[in-house]
Amino acid sequence: MIRDLSPSSLSWDEVDPARHPFDSASAVREVEALALARRVPARPGVPAYGPETRAWCRGEAEPWADAVTYAFVRRYGIWTVGWRWAHDEGDFDGGPVGHWCCPMHSVTTPEETVARVTAALCEWREWTESLARWFDTYPLDMAAVEDQRILWERTARNLILHVVDRTGCGSGWYGHCRQVLTWFLSRWGVEPGLARELVDRAVGGRFRSWTGPDPVLVDDIAERLAGSLRPEDGPSPAEPAPDHLRRWLDVREAVPWDEKADGAADGPTTPSCDGAVKDIRAFDAAIDPARADGLLTALKLMRADAARGATLDFELLRGWQRHVLGAPQPPPFRTSPAFAKDGRERYGIGPDTRARFDACLAGSAAAVGGASLPLAARAARACLDVCFFHPFDDGNGRAAFLALLFVLAREGVALDDVSMVRRFSYRADDPGEAVILARFIDLTIRETRRRALL
Repeated sequence: MIRDLSPSSLSWDEVDPARHPFDSASAVREVEALALARRVPARPGVPAYGPETRAWCRGEAEPWADAVTYAFVRRYGIWTVGWRWAHDEGDFDGGPVGHWCCPMHSVTTPEETVARVTAALCEWREWTESLARWFDTYPLDMAAVEDQRILWERTARNLILHVVDRTGCGSGWYGHCRQVLTWFLSRWGVEPGLARELVDRAVGGRFRSWTGPDPVLVDDIAERLAGSLRPEDGPSPAEPAPDHLRRWLDVREAVPWDEKADGAADGPTTPSCDGAVKDIRAFDAAIDPARADGLLTALKLMRADAARGATLDFELLRGWQRHVLGAPQPPPFRTSPAFAKDGRERYGIGPDTRARFDACLAGSAAAVGGASLPLAARAARACLDVCFFHPFDDGNGRAAFLALLFVLAREGVALDDVSMVRRFSYRADDPGEAVILARFIDLTIRETRRRALL
């Protein structure tokens, strides 16, 4: 499972400054020109840590910050998600950014907040540029690793100390340190999965939060890491890109969907507030008011279709998607391979892809006169079907969100909070992550029911 807006899963290819042009001077002007800059949520005039402020933070400030990240990714690339990786216990533990903490502390006046956001983005970029310079201190070559081992060790040691200095060794600082060491190996051709394995083995869980490593430990980790490298760990011939749709269809059959999560009993649920509408108005409207208007129109249409007991299929989805995209006509099914997660996943296409998609979606309905999968499992599976069939050229994440809500709404269930089911993405080839989504949905249903009774 990957939190869409988290920097901890970034690879070096995704952040390498050489691959992603960026100009700090123009970025200042561009950030100030974003519609988001004019929609900074106003802080409530109440004590800083009271319940009203916490509710404002969760309901307005955090979705606004997520929307800023989303806008940055669309404008500059996935590398920008690191702008919120603050020191200590900020949005993400133990990062290298000092200009931002978290929405609770960093969202103040519009002018101050926009200035912090811009400074944090530029600071994160400067950090990745400094890492690139450290990585290239010596012209390393995996084929010559036996002769260059002292250079690999020296660079690894310097990188650890560089991260120590930048993060201040606060809460969870070692996570980014492991990531930086992994990036270093990746830069010189070690496959990222193997690089993570070698780094984890060298570190061995010996770093601690709020504690700087002593020189002996730093030297030992650098020596172990350099000593673990072998010439054969270098670049290997590129393999054909896998078809992640095919992988999903295999995983789909292997997931234990019938394992009931700690279980919300299936049945109608009326929330104390409309979580979907609330999230769209906070997150999507911050990105673009027109985007929010289109999604709200699609949501209204989706709920009407659910109330009449419509069958979930591509034809129904494309009717909603017309409003999601603001298109004059419902969009067609894609005709070429699709890509997601910054190119990490590829979804193939064939003559029967649409028919297989409709067949999968048909399983989202409760069985008539027989045993059905739990509602949360059926909603999760439909959501992931849309994600991995990737039927549209654009807006598939929003389509998957609507499909999930439709499966619930058709059985009288609505949610008061959708953050747990909307802010994460899932890998097509991991059955465990499909189970996690089903459990998130189940938990949200139970919490919605509990809060409705308060």
